[in-house]
Amino acid sequence: MTNSMVASHAKWPAKADAIFAIAGKAQEAIKKHGKENVTNSTLGALMDDNGKLIAFDSVFGTLKAMPNEKISAYAPIAGMPQYLEASVETLFAGYKPDAHIRAVATPGGSGALKIAMWNYTDLGDEILTSDWYWSPYKTISEEAGRHIKTFKLFTEDGHFNVADFKEKFKEILNRQDRIMAILNTPAQNPTGYSISDDEWDEILAFVKEEAKNPEKKIVLLVDTAYIDFAGEKDEKRAFFSKFSNLPNNIFTMVAYSTSKGYTMYGLRLGAIIGISSNEEIADEFNIAALHSGRANWSNGNRGAMLVVSEIYNNKDLLAQYTTEKDEWKGILRRRAEAFVEAAKEVDLELLPYRDGFFVSLPCDNPYEISDALTEKNIFMVPLAKGVRFAVCAVSEEKCRKAPKVIKEVMDQLK
Repeated sequence: MTNSMVASHAKWPAKADAIFAIAGKAQEAIKKHGKENVTNSTLGALMDDNGKLIAFDSVFGTLKAMPNEKISAYAPIAGMPQYLEASVETLFAGYKPDAHIRAVATPGGSGALKIAMWNYTDLGDEILTSDWYWSPYKTISEEAGRHIKTFKLFTEDGHFNVADFKEKFKEILNRQDRIMAILNTPAQNPTGYSISDDEWDEILAFVKEEAKNPEKKIVLLVDTAYIDFAGEKDEKRAFFSKFSNLPNNIFTMVAYSTSKGYTMYGLRLGAIIGISSNEEIADEFNIAALHSGRANWSNGNRGAMLVVSEIYNNKDLLAQYTTEKDEWKGILRRRAEAFVEAAKEVDLELLPYRDGFFVSLPCDNPYEISDALTEKNIFMVPLAKGVRFAVCAVSEEKCRKAPKVIKEVMDQLK
């Protein structure tokens, strides 16, 4: 007689989330040794030099000034119209593709990924993404009965591996009538890599060639969780215009996280945005996404939607928000540069970094290295193929000091 009552599809191994588990250990070390003696590079959130979470005054001042009844009321299932308009216009920022565009609010980028995977793949399908990827992709896909397959993200000289992307894409498309490819860019988690405009041209030329077979359905899911902290201004958004006038059997979705972009991580807000040359296909997306939203979370965070809408439509607030965001983009850039420069000085191997919250280091024994570094009060997240350092959460001074210690530990454990 079994002691299990859970349904077979919901039976999973008991294990703690690796990121939150090691973040907990970092907090214990801070209590024991003092925050000045601990480098906590675990969570993907902006922290000041003292380890305090950054929350923009423009955002939370706006939220706290709202009447309680406005914040607490239900939002429409699709999301408030003014929020959806603000999300679309902010996301594309002058690079809106010539296409039919629809948007539905989600609880963060994670909700957008859930909707996309559920509605645009079939049970048992393989979903393609890079071999360096955010581990919840696998969790979300498994929950839906799908499977993650990977291509090599980097060539030997540190560029996007278009050749391996093509090879793995073709392999899946030969087995399935539809394929979803997830590309996390710009500022990829965990590597900090951003696909260049030229690399996008190669990707899209290939995908359009594959789409000449009308029996095949191609879905591109672009995860832009960190886009608001990538690049100097809006140049990292230029690739969006390349999604104009694509064949009808190529459907593009963008997972957008406004909770990250507005430093309101726990308020859980984002959007899934569909892009198609065909109006019927765009409307079909809208209906499917609405159904999923109702089935999974009913409706989204009205207060957070109002904040985004108010900032977008108020010039003074928008200027304040932009100033705060630009200041922290600059701090983030200086931290990353300090880490990368210090790594070069000690010959510490890094994956190619271009933008964003994270830098990753390849290694064969990530859990062993992560454990050894905790003895030095440096906390890094172990991944399948390496360890991740969150420059977003670590002061520039500590970013400059950490590579030497990491290098020493890695050399000892070779």
